[in-house]
Amino acid sequence: MDQYKLVIQGERPLSGETYVSGGKNTSVAVIPAVLLCDDVVVIENLPDIEDVRVLRRILEHLGAKVSFDAEQSRMTIDPRSVNTCEVPFQYSQQMRASYYLMGALLGRCGEANVGYPGGCDIGSRPIDQHIKGFSMLGAEIEECGGLMRFKGKLSGSVINFDMSTVGGTINVMLAAVKARGYTVLNNAAREPHVVDLANFLNSMGANIKGAGTDTIRIRGVDRLHGGSYTVIPDQIETGTLMIAAAATRGDIAIHGTIPTHMDALTAKLLEMGVSVSSADDVIWVRVKRGHRAIRLTTQVYPGFPTDLQQPMSALLCRAGGRSEVNETIYDNRFKHLDEMRRMGAKVTISGRTAYIEGVPQLRGAPVSATDLRGGAALVIAGLMATGVTEIYNPSFIARGYEHLEQKLCSLGADVRREEAE
Repeated sequence: MDQYKLVIQGERPLSGETYVSGGKNTSVAVIPAVLLCDDVVVIENLPDIEDVRVLRRILEHLGAKVSFDAEQSRMTIDPRSVNTCEVPFQYSQQMRASYYLMGALLGRCGEANVGYPGGCDIGSRPIDQHIKGFSMLGAEIEECGGLMRFKGKLSGSVINFDMSTVGGTINVMLAAVKARGYTVLNNAAREPHVVDLANFLNSMGANIKGAGTDTIRIRGVDRLHGGSYTVIPDQIETGTLMIAAAATRGDIAIHGTIPTHMDALTAKLLEMGVSVSSADDVIWVRVKRGHRAIRLTTQVYPGFPTDLQQPMSALLCRAGGRSEVNETIYDNRFKHLDEMRRMGAKVTISGRTAYIEGVPQLRGAPVSATDLRGGAALVIAGLMATGVTEIYNPSFIARGYEHLEQKLCSLGADVRREEAE
């Protein structure tokens, strides 16, 4: 258990202005991708989150020289001194996205030995599509003592993913960038961080076309140079702040966003009766009355993102009427609702569907975060609830949100850390 807990005094409408940090999902892909480069790379707008710090430790273990200026949100990486292609389990188990080291090291060295990935327990998240892609590129694969071993001289291939997979698309893209010849990824994921990774690699000399569509074409190159790159703002943090404003019936402006990335969430908030508007990189969320129940289904981009399902379902616990939430991506992503029952939520879960009966009020209670986005959902529940909510195991939240408590407090929330018993 963590040494601290989050304590939230609820029923305080959020108001004012805040900003969005750099994207977690982009950052955890771009940092491993630097291993493919042949010179120093500077990454700007990196969030100061635990997953970024874990990747820094992994790169240093591999032999890279890394410095991270958290105040400037800037990391400088010199990959030229990398001297091993092995990432032991003690490192890989600290985060899910450690599997991107497989594609990056395979592309750099023609070999990768990486421990099984860790991360949040939100159901089955197999890497069979990653392995299929590596194999099609010519890698030989074996499992040995908790390590996945990949080795081979890679050549381009046509790879048809059996399903849209963000992790698989990114990982195979990393491996294919320096493969000999021409690679085509069919049924590729279209998420913004897939596009941002392709933009980063292209800025370093890669030849990738079609990112953002379901067909990505990669012509292998011999080398990638160094340079600097600024990652896109965090789509999920933006959405979490939008939902928090709606949950507290507040009035906030969120700066540094990409509003088009939020279209699916915006449509659902408007359906609930929340006022959402945008201009340039600013999104305004205003609420003057209660929320209406809705039906929600998670989908691959540009559909409603699974990473916002948990915060959104917390909001629905106080919406007027009966909401239905269908989770199509992961099979175990309703644990936060079990916790919220302690706060008075009325929820029935049947397989991958949650039926949520809105209640007039939630009550503060001690609850425990079991994963990253579920922890954010509990924060939103605490902001809505009467009385005091205590959230245990908040380190899950710190994995993916930069200074979330401070941002919420700057908007008028009462969120603080206290020593856990």
